[in-house]
Amino acid sequence: MGRAYEVRKASIQKTGAARGKIYSMYAKEIYQAAKNGGTSLEANASLKRLVERAKKEQVPSDIIKRAIDKVNSGIDENYIKNTYELFGPSGSTLIVECLTDNVNRSVSELRAVVNKCHIKMGNVGSVSYNYDNLCIVSFKGLSMDDTINALIENDVDVKDIEEDDGIVIYGDPQDLFKIKESITKVLPNVTFDMDEITMLAKEKVELSGEDLDLFKKLLTMLDDVEDVSNVYHNVANV
Repeated sequence: MGRAYEVRKASIQKTGAARGKIYSMYAKEIYQAAKNGGTSLEANASLKRLVERAKKEQVPSDIIKRAIDKVNSGIDENYIKNTYELFGPSGSTLIVECLTDNVNRSVSELRAVVNKCHIKMGNVGSVSYNYDNLCIVSFKGLSMDDTINALIENDVDVKDIEEDDGIVIYGDPQDLFKIKESITKVLPNVTFDMDEITMLAKEKVELSGEDLDLFKKLLTMLDDVEDVSNVYHNVANV
């Protein structure tokens, strides 16, 4: 079973969180992307990608519009993205991304989770060295050979390509849009089942018993922290 399965499973878990938190997080990310790169979707690739993802996750259009309109109206807010690295039970590790307008609050809430679960927070790089930062694009409608040819013709280097109920392409995060454009040129009406930037663990562990219960509790508590936007981990059986 390919790496795409792990990403898809993580996405399913994420969409199972409270809808209100998902709406709030997208509103923050869309606002910050519009503030940093402008409110035009065609001129701001990061904003366009966020809006497309928000629509896929059924974020209401008025929430998306309000987030962009806040920039046009001159409202000045500032959200900071911070990453934290955690050591869980029995060799498990996590990378937690927070998007916040109050770093002290998010750190305090994160440390409370760490203390309650009796785990440890690591230094920068202590966990992330064991993860690959990749973009992943998946779709249907082209063969493997046609996909490779499309990428070669557009001078796009990728890390790997899999066939997993369609084509799955792995590349450097900065090449996400180049990969999508290459495919769109030969398959104009393509629907991308997945187009995201993620962290994939190079090695997986499996937990059992109390360790597995603790890890599931940890994920639930992290999900409840308002500023947590993404959680990546190396546990295969969660």
